[in-house]
Amino acid sequence: MSMDVPQIFDRHAVRLHRDRAAATLGQVRPVLAEAADRLLDRLDDVTRPFHAGLDIGGRGVVAQALRARGVATVTTDLSRRMCAADAGPAVCMDAEWLPFAPHSFDLVVACLSLHWVNDLPGVLAQVRSILAPDGLFLACMPVLPTLGGLRHALMEAEMAQRGGVSPRISPFPGVRDCAYLLQRAGFALPVVDADVIHLSYRTPMGLLADLRNAGETNALRTRARGLTHPALLADALGRLPVGEDGSLDQDLHVAMMTGWSPAPSQPQPLRPGQFGMSLEDALRGTP
Repeated sequence: MSMDVPQIFDRHAVRLHRDRAAATLGQVRPVLAEAADRLLDRLDDVTRPFHAGLDIGGRGVVAQALRARGVATVTTDLSRRMCAADAGPAVCMDAEWLPFAPHSFDLVVACLSLHWVNDLPGVLAQVRSILAPDGLFLACMPVLPTLGGLRHALMEAEMAQRGGVSPRISPFPGVRDCAYLLQRAGFALPVVDADVIHLSYRTPMGLLADLRNAGETNALRTRARGLTHPALLADALGRLPVGEDGSLDQDLHVAMMTGWSPAPSQPQPLRPGQFGMSLEDALRGTP
């Protein structure tokens, strides 16, 4: 990671949040498992086998699923407690620095684990480096407009009560941003699909509880320190659009990212002049 990279996230706070969440992860495991299942479904379309996998921050869900598929998998996490909870090989490390030799893995998976990284382009470049030629990278990231309603509600409440706002929700990329990041990192055959996981909570407080249980509370460096004042929180939650029964629908928008480490055996685009038929003839149906 370059020292010139803006430090948007407090990685120490991210680690503390993950440490705390290690004891409550079971509360949000169904959501994590759903995201992992949708991401790993892409392996069903690949005919080649994988032998050495790396799970970046999958909180035990991804590694378990990969091992069930017969892929020997090393899992990593910023939190020692998360690593200790894994049943297989685990490395406690910061995902911004991947301490693995080039071509160490033929499959790398990052499911809901890269959105607190400061140097995301740098991490993706490292992933491509540790992948063997023709190795596969799969990633799932929250994207806009995830938590948009909560973001606006907190801003409106804080503006009304304090006359200003402080950042409280992580900035998420868009789907197009994710596609650009794969291309910038040099992945071959990059594909990014948008997906939505529909969630519903009996009360808005259920959403906040899930964020805490998953280790997803505010870790922005410019965040206001200390607990959010109860009056401010109550005002913000009162601004959320809830159903007649007080329930809150909250969609998790994600980008499903696929990219391959370049290899000579992969399909290559034709160069200009290599086509057997002109576009004009093709449009006219000329044989």
